[in-house]
Amino acid sequence: MLDLNVLTQAIGDLDEGQVVNLLEEFVASKPSSADANLVVGACQQGMSIVGDFFEKKEYYVGDLIFAGELLNRAIDILKPVIGGENSSKIGKIVVGTVQGDMHDIGKNIFASMVEAAGFEVYDLGIDVSPAAFAEKVKEVKPEILGLSGVLTLAIDSMKAIVKALEEDGMRDQVKVIIGGNPVTEEACKQIGADTFTTNAAEGVKICQKWVS
Repeated sequence: MLDLNVLTQAIGDLDEGQVVNLLEEFVASKPSSADANLVVGACQQGMSIVGDFFEKKEYYVGDLIFAGELLNRAIDILKPVIGGENSSKIGKIVVGTVQGDMHDIGKNIFASMVEAAGFEVYDLGIDVSPAAFAEKVKEVKPEILGLSGVLTLAIDSMKAIVKALEEDGMRDQVKVIIGGNPVTEEACKQIGADTFTTNAAEGVKICQKWVS
């Protein structure tokens, strides 16, 4: 069994070579799916280290994007020994950039990071209508809905999405997290969201707490 702490630290250090070597050796040892899921957990804990470095401004946006890609690669290496692809999934999350807004860098970083952290992600893309969000929530029954927007008009779109969920009787069944430049505590209250963040790494931690 590989040293889980070493693996977690290698993810946190963004040491791709060491991560790949550790995981390939582990898979070659024909481990049990239980051991494999422990290793997935160690990979996911590495994201917390990345998030801490980002909050301290020691890592930047490019590092977050790379961390998400590295963790997705790690999960791909582990797939043959994980007991079924969904065994490592900790929850479902629907994400998208709200209607009227075409910005997707922040959304893409967040989507990549929550997927690497073990969530099944349904990314609806950009300029997504309230009806499309409500329809997807009804279809996949996620634990969390992530709404992204950079423009000020995004606030009204987010409000309309929460209202659509209320009208469909689904608001109590899903946690709503909003993110982007215009979001503040005041905007969060106006929209009726559960929380807000302008930091993708912090958003991942919040989502993990919600499903733990």
